[in-house]
Amino acid sequence: MTGPADHPLVAAVKPLVDAMGAELLGPGQARADDVVLAWEGEDVVAVRLPQLSESLDHILTAMERRYGMPLAGLDRRAKQAVVRSLEARGAFSVRHGVETVASALGVSRFTVYNYLNREKAAGEG
Repeated sequence: MTGPADHPLVAAVKPLVDAMGAELLGPGQARADDVVLAWEGEDVVAVRLPQLSESLDHILTAMERRYGMPLAGLDRRAKQAVVRSLEARGAFSVRHGVETVASALGVSRFTVYNYLNREKAAGEG
């Protein structure tokens, strides 16, 4: 990033930006679809949000870090919890989301759909 990397606003938003897989830029580098953050009326930093598909990959990587292992190595119950978490975050609205998640979990698309349907059925009961 070019700009005041040591500014308190940058320090405050950096963990969130990193978790989203976004990019910090100087405000002068902002495009129309970037989010420019100001501090006391002065533009300090711009945030370039990732494409949704990139966000899903980033979320899956973060989940692997949290579980301390590749998601494919988790047991069935943990994989179901991952699917619940991803559904709550909108992962399956991304094009090829089910396929991406199935690949990361080491299961078939059919299995992911079963996990999703099981959750919906449990919510209706």
